[in-house]
Amino acid sequence: MSQPGRGGIGESPARATRTRRRVGYATVIAALCAALAAAVVAGLALGSVRIPTADVLEILTGGAEPSPFRTIVLDVRLPRVLLGAAVGAGLAVIGTVLQALVRNPLADPFLLGVSSGASAGAVAVIVLGSVLGLGAGLATTVTIPAAAFAGALLSLLVVYTLARSGGSFATGRLILAGVAVSYILSALTSLILITSDSADHLKEVLYWTLGGLGSARWDMLALPGAALIVGTALLVALARPLDLLLVGEEGATVLGLDTARFRAAVFVLASLLTGVLVAYSGAIGFVGLMVPHAARMLVGAAHRALLPVVALMGAVFLVAADLAARTVAAPQDIPVGVLTALTGGPFFLWMLRKNRTEATA
Repeated sequence: MSQPGRGGIGESPARATRTRRRVGYATVIAALCAALAAAVVAGLALGSVRIPTADVLEILTGGAEPSPFRTIVLDVRLPRVLLGAAVGAGLAVIGTVLQALVRNPLADPFLLGVSSGASAGAVAVIVLGSVLGLGAGLATTVTIPAAAFAGALLSLLVVYTLARSGGSFATGRLILAGVAVSYILSALTSLILITSDSADHLKEVLYWTLGGLGSARWDMLALPGAALIVGTALLVALARPLDLLLVGEEGATVLGLDTARFRAAVFVLASLLTGVLVAYSGAIGFVGLMVPHAARMLVGAAHRALLPVVALMGAVFLVAADLAARTVAAPQDIPVGVLTALTGGPFFLWMLRKNRTEATA
């Protein structure tokens, strides 16, 4: 005879449902971890030089002798793949949080001008660094991330202010303000480049504006990796307030949430994380728009379960996108931001049509 609580006949329906949900969620996490591992191995094996998978695994486990393959895997491809995973996970998490903060399914670090602001700040430091007397090491480790954070925070504050109407958010105005701010910041970036007296900055500026992972090195991984881990952990801890925002401004306030203070704090956290990531990858768009919607279809909208899934999906997506970007026209390396824009643009248009249809239904 089945005993209560053991999954048999005597188990309550509510407990059985919770058990099935736990099993389902664990399956999703396990599947995404396996997909990420497969994407990483593919990213290390494929490219202008193809390396057998067995050799890649042997190199990763430390069993291979020094060879050109070992150099390619450990010194060139592995830092790039790890940076792509960190940036993809971070942008997806930021997009999820921004969509909750502004209660808009079209919110995204790129569309709201956050990525453009971070990119403009980084480009300003790159171009003006020599004039200000900044050393290359200092600019790489401190100044560029700081400037990217300042640009991201400033652009987000401007968009946030423009989007408020009568104490609440105007959905259409939010996207329009983000697009307008992005154009202004792009013009500012172009102005900085044009007035620069050095043509050597062109390639670096194009890197920031298009978004790419080609310059990844081991010494670039510590800061974005730490920012991703700490930022995601903090946001998971804030899952309940984020869930409260989904019920609306008045409902969240009635349930005890100081929405203004909470939004301000999370905006700063999102800007900091965006600034750090963009400082090392450039402005890669639409990851934070597409991935959260796909994740919600798997595990729902509760942020405590959603955010880890979003992070894994974002990592898988950008590692796979970067692999496609450097193999589709090999040996030419296409910036991954170009590929995400080609896929994210149609998705954005589909979301606009979907929301308009639902609003008029």
